[in-house]
Order: sequence, then C-alpha cells, then structure tokens
Amino acid sequence: MLAVHCGLRQGELLGLKWADVDLKASKLQVRRTLSLTKDGPIFEQPKNWKGRSIELTRAATQTLRVHLKRQLEEIEGLGDSYQDQGLIFPGERGQPMRPWTLTGKFERILKRAGLPHIRFHDLRHTCATMMLCEGVHIKIVQELLGHADITITLNTYSHVLPSMGGEASRAMNRIFD
Repeated sequence: MLAVHCGLRQGELLGLKWADVDLKASKLQVRRTLSLTKDGPIFEQPKNWKGRSIELTRAATQTLRVHLKRQLEEIEGLGDSYQDQGLIFPGERGQPMRPWTLTGKFERILKRAGLPHIRFHDLRHTCATMMLCEGVHIKIVQELLGHADITITLNTYSHVLPSMGGEASRAMNRIFD
C-alpha cells in the first residue's frame, strides 16, 4: 500500500518506524533507509541525504491503523522474545526485515491474486505514472519520490509526458474560449 500510494523505495519502507508516522495528521516522515552490509542490516540516511514529508492517502492511513493494531496483538503474543525497534515492517521477532523477505511476501501476494509478476520496485513507478497521468506537477512527483534532481524524474518518466501533450492545448482553449 505505501509503496504504491507514496512511491517509497523498499529500503525506505523497511526503515520506517512508528515514530515517523502521525496517523491523526495522515503524514509520514522518511528519515532513514535500511541497507544491507556484509556485517548485516544498518540504518542510513535516505538516498538523497535528506528526509522528506509525505501526506498519506485516506486508504494508506486506514491500512496503517489496521496494521498497527494487528502488530500490537502479535507483539503481545510474542512477549519477551520480541525485539521491539519500533519498525512498521519488522521481521518476525521485531528485527529489521531482510529485503528478500519483503520481495518474497510480495511475490506470494501477486500469485494468490492471480496477477502477473512485477518487481517490487515497479510499485514506485506505478505511483509516479499514475500521479503524472492525473496531472500532478512533475516537481511534486520529484519531491514525493525523493529524487535529488528533477532531471532524474523527467528522464525516468518522460514516456508518460507526451501522452499528456493535449492538456496544454486544452488549457489554452479554456483560457481563450
């Protein structure tokens, strides 16, 4: 849900903590990313070296509320064996989830739903493409995705923009008609 609604990278999702979310205000802060090193998982600065604030959709906020309730029940059931790090998407015992675990869960969801195989990262592309097709300004899409420079966003999603070319003439017609 968050990958497609917010365009988050896999490492950003796995680095999210409940302290980064304000469910009342429907906001989320990207403050860290989970990276794997030869010594194991570590938390690092986001890819562009600065965090970002994301306004959550109603559906994403509601899904997080349900997820939190279910997670608290699981934590209670595990008792002292749970290593609480405040992660929204932890491993089975509270430790950081490995990226391949998330990928495996995603692939099983696709298979159960009878959907074709896509990469987890494609959810991020879907988010950006849908926003651009809905007329969201490219600068807003750049900021949501956390691209350091707008040229990254333009180069990645330029194939979507030509299909929106008619919007310019329609806007001018509205102005001058």
